[in-house]
Amino acid sequence: MKKRPYILSIAGFDPSGGAGLLADIKTFEALKCQGLSVCTANTIQTDTDFLACHWIDFEIIQDQIKILFSRFDIAVVKIGIVENWNTLLNILQLVKSLNNSLTIVLDPVLRSSTDFDFQTEFDSSVFEEVLTHIDLLTPNYEEIQHLYPNKSIEETIQSISAKTNLLLKGGHNGNQKGKDFLHTLNGKTYPINPKLKPIYPKHGSGCVLSSAIASHLALGFPLLKSCFRGKRFTEKYLGSSKSLLGRFK
Repeated sequence: MKKRPYILSIAGFDPSGGAGLLADIKTFEALKCQGLSVCTANTIQTDTDFLACHWIDFEIIQDQIKILFSRFDIAVVKIGIVENWNTLLNILQLVKSLNNSLTIVLDPVLRSSTDFDFQTEFDSSVFEEVLTHIDLLTPNYEEIQHLYPNKSIEETIQSISAKTNLLLKGGHNGNQKGKDFLHTLNGKTYPINPKLKPIYPKHGSGCVLSSAIASHLALGFPLLKSCFRGKRFTEKYLGSSKSLLGRFK
């Protein structure tokens, strides 16, 4: 039996199971990776309503990360919601100190699909340092506009892709619905077109996509193929039911 690669999700807990840690772990397992998790927040929500977010103390997050790295050979980390950019930077510095060759996928969840704002303050200097520690950023069109409010999307793409790889998700792109673009650190751009239909909106679809990409990276696929396969996996998930909670087949 082939050994499954260990992959760590650092994200929030969604009791509905549609987003956050549970969605990440289900994605990892569906793609034959061994999922590990560290909780950054306990949320009170369903697939349609969000009532509260209770952040976990950094000391607890730190201790959970340390014990997992002491026991398991973790090569890929996927990060979701974190209380603020400074805490995120501290997490990145910690995991890199434990394994400097880590591959890190950051899904910058600024607002939930139920319209709860996770991060209200943006520090460009901290964010730019964050970019130097990660291997892929996966915002959608709404999120990327909040990262540099004073820049156009094109200028923001240039700023981010000068420091790390950027997958701009097309689910909120009014002009080219569902068309993603991978902007690489070496200056190349690859369109990733939507393929499967029908698809239906899902709570936590961004978590599933970033986790699917991280899983394929852990399995040894290169970045472009990981993004392509991650999108196809997510499309199947979006088409798995008409409800806001999808099924992993």
